[in-house]
Amino acid sequence: MTGQFEGKVALVTGGSLGIGHTAVLAFAREGARVVVAARGVADGEETVEEVRRAGGEAVFVKTDVSQAAEVEEMVTKSVELYGRLDYAFNNAGVGGDRGPMHEQTEESWDDTININLKGLWLCMKYEITQMLQQGGGAIVNNSSGGGLVGFAGSWAYGASKHGVVGLTRIGALDYAQQGIRVNAVCPGHIRTPLSVARLAGNPELEKRLKARAPMGRGGTSEEVAEAVVWLCSDAASYITGVALSIDGGYVAG
Repeated sequence: MTGQFEGKVALVTGGSLGIGHTAVLAFAREGARVVVAARGVADGEETVEEVRRAGGEAVFVKTDVSQAAEVEEMVTKSVELYGRLDYAFNNAGVGGDRGPMHEQTEESWDDTININLKGLWLCMKYEITQMLQQGGGAIVNNSSGGGLVGFAGSWAYGASKHGVVGLTRIGALDYAQQGIRVNAVCPGHIRTPLSVARLAGNPELEKRLKARAPMGRGGTSEEVAEAVVWLCSDAASYITGVALSIDGGYVAG
């Protein structure tokens, strides 16, 4: 524990798995008390136990970010338990269906947009409401490389992640003078347990994904989490409205 966030409170949505799970551990390592929000109860509670075993403090709050009442309750519980909310990493999201637009269903579109875009907007709404009351805070939204450039077939996902970048920039402008910084991370191909399992039977796809990045490899969830922690820290105190690519150089090409 290095302690730069000692006495601070961090909220991580989608905090039970992958990048979110790693971000929870990174915030806790820095001394923050962490609220782990996710739909998966078993994985969420295991993440909390992992933090506690390492000497940190965390709590799990079951949350579906597409539901306004649950998001409001998530923030309310965070403040009831820990008294404040200093940092939020809005990470919860889904990949959605992919393929030609004329084959996509309205249900699939709505599900992806409701979680990735509406859900993130709801999180920002209630997080910012609390941060205004206490005089400031830092928010990091998880967009994607697919929020900066187009990926064929990723209709709902790409639209939602481009929307996340837009919400980030508007939030940064609207609340800069109230002490609230809003930034985004835009990961490329990141090796999480889920992505590793998905690619296990398709080595050719993994090879193509690695080849997209000039660095010639996939990223790690730790590399994303460290960027999130840095964007929340005082070291990034003059940074707001940024959509930070974490992609081995892909969007530079």
